[in-house]
Amino acid sequence: MVEFIRNLIGNDVLSTLIISFLPVIELKGGIIFAYGVGFGFLKSFSLAYLGSTLAFILVFFLLVPLLNLLKKVKVFKKLADNLERYFSERAEKALEKGKGIGKKSKNAETFLKQLSVFIFVAIPLPMTGVYMGTAIAVFLGLKFTESILPVAIGNIVSGLIISALAELCIAVWDIYALNYILYGLLALVVILTVITVIKIMSVKGKHRDENPD
Repeated sequence: MVEFIRNLIGNDVLSTLIISFLPVIELKGGIIFAYGVGFGFLKSFSLAYLGSTLAFILVFFLLVPLLNLLKKVKVFKKLADNLERYFSERAEKALEKGKGIGKKSKNAETFLKQLSVFIFVAIPLPMTGVYMGTAIAVFLGLKFTESILPVAIGNIVSGLIISALAELCIAVWDIYALNYILYGLLALVVILTVITVIKIMSVKGKHRDENPD
C-alpha cells in the first residue's frame, strides 16, 4: 500500500500532506504512511498534522454556506437537511460526553463545548478527526477563535497516540507491518463511510426543521 501511494503521487512529502488532508483518513493515515516511507517521528508528525489541520479552516468557513447552497437545489435539499440533523445530533452527543468532565472543573457553557470538541478530536479513530470535530464545533455555535485550540490540541493528542502506536508496531514487528495497518485503516474507513452515509440518509429529527431556510 505504501509503495502504491508513493508511485501514484511521486513525492513522499506531498503524499503525506494529501493523505492527512483526506476526510476520515486524516492525520492517522498520514502518520502511518510517513513512518512507512522511513520518516522519523518529527517529520511524520509535522507533515500529517499540517495536512489535517488545514481541513479545519476549510470546514469551519465552508460547511454552513455549502449546506445552505445545497438546500436551494431541490435534488440536494433532503441531503442537506439530513446532514444538518446528523451534525446536530453528533454535536449534542459530544457535548453530553464533555459535561461529565466539565462539571468538575468549570461550568462555563463555552468551555464545555470546547472540551467536548477536544475530546472528540483527540480520540484517534476514523470519523473522529478534524473534519467531524470542526463540524461539531460549528453546530455547537463556537466561534472561529473558540474552536481553534480544542481542535488543534485534540489533533496533537491524536497524532501523538498514533505516532506511539506506529513506533510500537515497528519495534515489535517491522516497518512493513505498517502496510497492513494502512490496509486495515482503509477497509475500516470504507465500512464506516458506508455506515455513516446510511445514517445520514435515514436521519430523522426535529433539528432545524422549524427554520424555513
